[in-house]
Amino acid sequence: QVQLVESGGGSVQFGGSLRLSCAASGFTLDYYHVGWFRQAPGKEREGVSCISNRDSTTYYADSVKGRFTISRDIAKNTVYLQMNSLRPEDTAVYYCAVDEVPRACVQDEYEYWGQGTQVIVSS
Repeated sequence: QVQLVESGGGSVQFGGSLRLSCAASGFTLDYYHVGWFRQAPGKEREGVSCISNRDSTTYYADSVKGRFTISRDIAKNTVYLQMNSLRPEDTAVYYCAVDEVPRACVQDEYEYWGQGTQVIVSS
């Protein structure tokens, strides 16, 4: 059974950092493209960062470039999202998702999803 579990969310102040984890069970995460998405209240879910399965090519939304870093730990079957210089507009529920052949870092291209972890950034 494919299962993704996010963790690492919480409340931080402006300029703080958090590291989100996406742990997989029931399958080998390295075979899949993995994406981090977020949804703020009243807004659509957006792609934050994605990493490919073979060469680990990465994508970042313009709003997080230079502040967020996506990475894999193959041994732990986990993907991370290191978030630095956090801003109030980063406040959202963050989800990880996987797919075999997504065409883009958008939610409609990803099949399996975790339950999400809340991130709150105060000013």
